[in-house]
Amino acid sequence: MSHKLHPSVVEFKTFINKHPALIKKIRKSGRSWQEYYEQWALLGEDDSVWDEYKEVDTGEQADQKESQGSVEKNKELFSNLIKMTENMDLNKVQKQIDSFNNTISVIQELLGQFKQSETSSETATKNGLGWFKD
Repeated sequence: MSHKLHPSVVEFKTFINKHPALIKKIRKSGRSWQEYYEQWALLGEDDSVWDEYKEVDTGEQADQKESQGSVEKNKELFSNLIKMTENMDLNKVQKQIDSFNNTISVIQELLGQFKQSETSSETATKNGLGWFKD
């Protein structure tokens, strides 16, 4: 046997679900739901009495908001990146990369020559060909 709830009771249930702190208070105090229902019916849900019971962010909700904010920031960053690449001259970028690559090659070559001359001077010193002996 099922019976439908009065529309105002359904509205009160919706109101209660928006105010979890009120649910906790009612359960802790042991007072009846009827008292709060009557107060809600008389004052309405916009009364300042209910402000202290409004939904407070739990850690989980805060995490969700933070992750949504992070997703929005990532979308914005990606959008900005796409805009930057649209305005970019790829030929200039390729020339810069080639120039950078050539610079790295020259540095590697110089390091190789320096290492080679260092190795040969150590060999000469070991063989007694060096100018100074320790």
